[in-house]
Amino acid sequence: MSDEMSNWFTIEKIDETTFAISEYGHWEEVHSYLLIGDTKALLIDTGLGIGNIKEEAEKLTALPIKVVTTHAHWDHIGGHGLFHDIAVHKEDAHWLIKGLPIPEQVIKSNVIKDLNTGLTPKEFNIHNYQVFKGNPSEILKDGDTFDLGKRSIRVIHTPGHSPGHICLWEEERGYLFTGDLIYKGTLYAFYPSTNPLQFKQSVDKISSLEVVKILPAHHALDIKPDFIQKVKAGFETIEKLGKLRQGSGIFAFEEFMIQI
Repeated sequence: MSDEMSNWFTIEKIDETTFAISEYGHWEEVHSYLLIGDTKALLIDTGLGIGNIKEEAEKLTALPIKVVTTHAHWDHIGGHGLFHDIAVHKEDAHWLIKGLPIPEQVIKSNVIKDLNTGLTPKEFNIHNYQVFKGNPSEILKDGDTFDLGKRSIRVIHTPGHSPGHICLWEEERGYLFTGDLIYKGTLYAFYPSTNPLQFKQSVDKISSLEVVKILPAHHALDIKPDFIQKVKAGFETIEKLGKLRQGSGIFAFEEFMIQI
């Protein structure tokens, strides 16, 4: 494996069997996560598709790897084509099967926007870039669990950012993998396929969990558990203003923004 390829991904150890596979050379600073059990490994999202995330994951485990999709947006399914065992919530499955309803050139423009080309693999060529389209091997619903062998991960359906957005909850360790529901940055609920009210309801839904560590899909990893309550309060503020509807604009809070 080339040094150029290795430079693209940053591997951050959360614990002995949990790793963040991060792409800091792109403006979205995407995180995917590898969870290793006794018999299987779970890869939460596959990132941008700029580097070969399968090779990175296989450096960390020899176990069979199942991919679970927090949501089927282009920046989280970039490496899906490298895997055969892919799970997605039923409400986002059509985007994997039929393709995203976004022009290819728009996606390519976002891929190369503010890209640190000094880190990209020499094999990467935007002209050859294709967004994954294919049939998932498993359709998920709220409450489904993944048994990795002495390690269990539960699906929590958290729509709002996308109809089939999910968080992954590991109760035993208190880990909540939040996808694009919770992170430090701008939370997006202004696209036609988003729903600000559902977004708020999903934040409410996870706010009662006894979270020890938030593991987001973008930007800073050092997020304290009480950040969920801050986002919850933010949505409550917008709702009290009567503006929890698309087109209301951008609302700035201390450590994040909400665009609806």
